Amino acid sequence: MERRNFLKQNVLVGGSLLAGSSLLAKNTKALSANPIEPVPFKLHYGIHDGMFENLAGPNFIDQIKYAHSIGFTAIEDNGMMSRTPEMQQKIGDTLAALGMHMGVFVVNFSINDKINLTTGSQEWKDKFTASCKEAVEVAKRTNAKWMTTVPGNFDRRLPMDIQTGNVIEGLRPGIEILEKNNLITVLEPLSDTPDLFLRHSDQTYAICKAINSPACKILFDMYHMQKNEGNIINNINRCWSEIAYFQIGDNPGRNEPGSGEMNYHNIFKHIHSKGYKGVLGMEHGKVVAGKEGELALIKAYREADNF
Repeated sequence: MERRNFLKQNVLVGGSLLAGSSLLAKNTKALSANPIEPVPFKLHYGIHDGMFENLAGPNFIDQIKYAHSIGFTAIEDNGMMSRTPEMQQKIGDTLAALGMHMGVFVVNFSINDKINLTTGSQEWKDKFTASCKEAVEVAKRTNAKWMTTVPGNFDRRLPMDIQTGNVIEGLRPGIEILEKNNLITVLEPLSDTPDLFLRHSDQTYAICKAINSPACKILFDMYHMQKNEGNIINNINRCWSEIAYFQIGDNPGRNEPGSGEMNYHNIFKHIHSKGYKGVLGMEHGKVVAGKEGELALIKAYREADNF
């Protein structure tokens, strides 16, 4: 399942604490069908647009309100940079009013599966830097802190270490801009295709150490890392100093926790025990469609979060 399958393309909430209670009352009918208590989760699980479209409707703002009313405290939106500034502002204002966290959006300088920063070309350096400047403005509107960067495919004409050096040098100018604005790009190793340059947590760790900036860290997507390397808890520990963000998806299938082979109860417990305060993006699908599937997803998170 590709990242772009999760992207989907307006009522604002008031700015006081009364907004949360009014939203909870508004969703009484939907919650009456849901046996799960609307209390906050222990960790900041971040929903995606479309995750609750059957329970809350197709409007992302309404889905955010619904998610808040049943205990979710975060969102993420890979395609945020493609939304209008007006919609970005509405989402940011809604999150601020509800006290929710904004997770990652993707730095829009390239399609993941194209050769870019590995080449060492000035063109790609400039594109990444320009996208980081744009990302700063998006982050201001949405109260975001993290943004995802994927340095594209291997350039198989070049030795591996030369490509690694090119990626490090290509990232530096954009990361300097983010660092000045107290923002963080999180580099994401992926499993979608063996042509992707960044595939393992130790490789990503080494690049972050080389760049040596608080604005360049790891996005540890546990679905991708289960496919590429396994040993999830040990590798989280090894890379802990450079991890700033997590994403979730069980394997096989890339659906909610409990649908595959991964013990997310123990993984979440471990992450919580280490004092993690950031967002864990729910970048996955649902086993069952419709309202039934959405309620099953909520139940799965309650069970995994019950530690």
